[in-house]
Amino acid sequence: MLLHILARGRIGRGPEAELLTRYSGRLSWPFKVTELPDKGGRIPSLQPNSARILLDEHGEQMTSVQLADLLGRWRDEGRRECRFEIGAADGFSEEERKSADKLIAFGRMTWPHLMARAMLAEQLWRATSILANHPYHREG
Repeated sequence: MLLHILARGRIGRGPEAELLTRYSGRLSWPFKVTELPDKGGRIPSLQPNSARILLDEHGEQMTSVQLADLLGRWRDEGRRECRFEIGAADGFSEEERKSADKLIAFGRMTWPHLMARAMLAEQLWRATSILANHPYHREG
């Protein structure tokens, strides 16, 4: 299953980009990042039998194990892509929220979009390592 981060804005070459590269480079699953301008731009169409997750302040606060379980279930169901969308500064519309398969949040605080990408890449690495029984994640 392709893990795809679709984000508004450009990450550039700062430390957040280094973290994104570090954690995405560890993934054994197919991975892709698509950057769009803050407004406009063509959103790539979602493949059939895919899932769409929005990182949104109204989303569920999941544990790493819960995210791993969700990704594992979708993978086992034959989902082709799991797209994680990070919106622009104003977030997502109510229509966008309703059309998503899931909304998740990294806590109740507001995070810079560039940090959210790096944090998401780390959580994807952590989730896939949990599914592979790798010792990276320590529970409790």
